[in-house]
Amino acid sequence: MKRKQQKFHFYRWKRKIFAAILVGFCLVSLVLMQSNCTRIISLRHRFDQKPKIAFLFIARNRLPLEMVWDKFFKVDWGEASMIEAERILLRHALEDPYNERFVFLSDSCIPLYNFGYTYNYIMSTSTSFVDSFADTKQGRYNPKMFPIIPVHNWRKGSQWAVLTRKHAEVVVNDSTVFPIFQQNCKRRSLPEFWREHTSPIDPAKEHNCIPDEHYVQTLLAQEGLEGELSRRSLTYSAWDLSASKDHERRGWHPVTYKYSDATPKLIQSIREIDNIYYETEYRREWCSNKGKPSRCFLFARKFTRPAALHLLNMSVLGAENVQGMNETAAK
Repeated sequence: MKRKQQKFHFYRWKRKIFAAILVGFCLVSLVLMQSNCTRIISLRHRFDQKPKIAFLFIARNRLPLEMVWDKFFKVDWGEASMIEAERILLRHALEDPYNERFVFLSDSCIPLYNFGYTYNYIMSTSTSFVDSFADTKQGRYNPKMFPIIPVHNWRKGSQWAVLTRKHAEVVVNDSTVFPIFQQNCKRRSLPEFWREHTSPIDPAKEHNCIPDEHYVQTLLAQEGLEGELSRRSLTYSAWDLSASKDHERRGWHPVTYKYSDATPKLIQSIREIDNIYYETEYRREWCSNKGKPSRCFLFARKFTRPAALHLLNMSVLGAENVQGMNETAAK
């Protein structure tokens, strides 16, 4: 009798252990199924998500033209230290996996078209838009950069670039070219009336190198990526200061557009530009989009706040018929 009871208790505990293992197996299976479903939904959501453009504004403090950009984003939608700032901006923007393009803009930029047209223009090509040309005249290349940066890879251009995610990652991950720029690419001291303090250095003996006008262009050339670029900027700047009476400041900065300058005629004249000539390379860049002739610029600088408000009040920005515009450009 006692043996039968022991046998009964043995089978009873065996059934309980089996039941516990079965329940545990079911719970683990349920968790794995839920995890796999979550992953599938997450991946599906990622593929369904529309690629985004990260707009990276380089400003001293606030954006003085935020009212223009606020309206722009609502349409259809939803020194080496400068280089360091660009890299920090890119690093943070890359944290969003949906950001596929990275647009550098200044605090005095305005959009020339509405968001829909701008988005399609940028996303319709797999290239980055980087103003880049051989710098053979101004002697900004510092021989101390050799051999890490050979002179045949030295490039110049506007810092207002539009980068693909691949090229943004190249900039962020660069640990070779950036240190060389930190050590050997520095601006010449500003004229006396621009400096806050007297400089003991003779400007005539200084090597003049403007880091933000060379870094991205030179880095991408170093990496053999120029074939993946549209070698032009999408941001317009007017550098013709030949009429300026101030010989010291002539050519240092682009023209600043004030209230009286901000007219529909000005905006239209910028929109109609369809080619850019690079004198040092004897190269004329005819602008195209989706294989067809197009306007060259999507943004323009430098506009004061009153000038931008004036254009906004006249409904000049983003108001042009894009289809008609393209037909005109193609003629």
